[in-house]
Amino acid sequence: MPRRIVKQLAQWMEARRGHWSLRVFGQRHMDPQLWSLNRHAITSAFGAGVAIAFIPLPVHTVVGVLAALYWRFNLPVVLASTWVVNPFTVVPIYYGAYRLGTILLHSTPQHFAFQLSWSWLEHGLGPLWKPFLLGCLVSAIVCGVCARWGLELAWRRAIRRKLRQRRRASPAARGTP
Repeated sequence: MPRRIVKQLAQWMEARRGHWSLRVFGQRHMDPQLWSLNRHAITSAFGAGVAIAFIPLPVHTVVGVLAALYWRFNLPVVLASTWVVNPFTVVPIYYGAYRLGTILLHSTPQHFAFQLSWSWLEHGLGPLWKPFLLGCLVSAIVCGVCARWGLELAWRRAIRRKLRQRRRASPAARGTP
């Protein structure tokens, strides 16, 4: 299923090769590596997308596209994996990053009352930004690496399982000519 979706996306991009909105990227967006479906391309893109998701600003998609174009990661996988942090998971993930930052800086977590105002961003966020950004950075690195290698190991395990099943089902393995 995912392989078919990525192939359809690649065909869609090919049809829009000369579109005015894609001219900014030149021919870079048509690089076959951006649409490759091999294990290395997928796992690297997944790890990068998870790491990008920890940027505490709503720029995940833009940074994901730029990272995919620069490092030639699989573009659809980077974009999909940046949505690890979404409106449902943003509070627990960023709070966990803040708590991790307070642990690493050996400081005590401070209670705060969030208010959607510029004044709160200027004065209420002041003592919280260092542990929060450090926690986001460390979480991005650790979760990105773990996501990349976790998917790599899961992929290899699935391939080994399929090969074992194929060997068991083959006539040569059963001893029949």
